[in-house]
Amino acid sequence: MSSPDHLPAVFTRHERSFGSFRFVYPVVSRRAGGVSIGVNLNPDKICNFDCVYCQVDRREMPGRVFVEMDRLREELHEAIRLVRQGELFAMEKFVDTPLPLRHLRDIAFSGDGEPTTFTNFEQICQLAADVRQTERLDEVKLVLITNASMFHRPGVQRGLAILDAHGGEIWAKLDAGTEEYFQRIARTSIPFRRILENITQAARIRPLVIQSLFMRLEGQAPPAAEIAAYCERLNEILEVGGQIKLVQIYSVARPPAESFVSALSRQELEAIADQVQASTGLTTAVYP
Repeated sequence: MSSPDHLPAVFTRHERSFGSFRFVYPVVSRRAGGVSIGVNLNPDKICNFDCVYCQVDRREMPGRVFVEMDRLREELHEAIRLVRQGELFAMEKFVDTPLPLRHLRDIAFSGDGEPTTFTNFEQICQLAADVRQTERLDEVKLVLITNASMFHRPGVQRGLAILDAHGGEIWAKLDAGTEEYFQRIARTSIPFRRILENITQAARIRPLVIQSLFMRLEGQAPPAAEIAAYCERLNEILEVGGQIKLVQIYSVARPPAESFVSALSRQELEAIADQVQASTGLTTAVYP
């Protein structure tokens, strides 16, 4: 069984804190293939999921925090400057960043909770699009890392349309194939069918990246029937015109919320990827 310890430290240190910044935090991301500038719209740690593998410590909640637009804009510009001028890689946390990864790949809405639950999500999307344009980051994506629970809301849909128009990419989470397993992982009042419907409708408008984290629970890998059901859900999305550009299959890379959660091995993840490819014909990428 593999563990997070097999990864270089620069890939496992994804703290949402960065100096005096409140809402922005750069990380080196395997899945992005370089530096990702994170935008944390949930510094209050409020989330509508309570995933067993989440690395956010929710034992102490700081209370409601409203994202200050002007400060967020300033922090984005400063983080971009630090990456461009190489100052970021002189910092202790980033000094061991491999040379091929020392470039900005995306600005990602990801943080201590579900970003689409933020009241002004649409305005934040426009702010990030404006910064991307001002900084002339034509090759840099705007990425939304999401559990897809709020895609049915009109304001969120308008935000997604802004991302579509400005180099956006949606990474929608799908970690299960059945309601029972979904609830075991996500521990939420939101039904699995809502997530599936939201992903399907969004994928009919633009190609999505599906991000799927598989793990051991109490030492047990996902049951074969669950992986088969997961593949069925992907096929159902495709059958009604949903577009999936990539399926990311990965495992636990940082200390999880629950001690009964542990990582799958590369071989186990590759076996799941092989099954997805055989069952759906989709392209997969594996991140142990």
